[in-house]
Amino acid sequence: MPHIIVKLWPGKSERQKTSLAEQITQDVMTVFGYGEESVSVAFEEIEPREWGEKVYQPDIVKNAKSLYKKPGYTM
Repeated sequence: MPHIIVKLWPGKSERQKTSLAEQITQDVMTVFGYGEESVSVAFEEIEPREWGEKVYQPDIVKNAKSLYKKPGYTM
């Protein structure tokens, strides 16, 4: 724990995804104090035409109160 799922459009290279997974892992370890063995990161590629139905509506609109970073806004 924790398990992080990154949903994104297809087209990013394995190198990019590996790099992001490593950075996410390091940040989780730094911020939460977990060991590397406790962190897992997965990628779920969603086609752009399916983004609204599979990600935007269920994960962003319906869960807006749980978002710590909303699309279109700076942190």
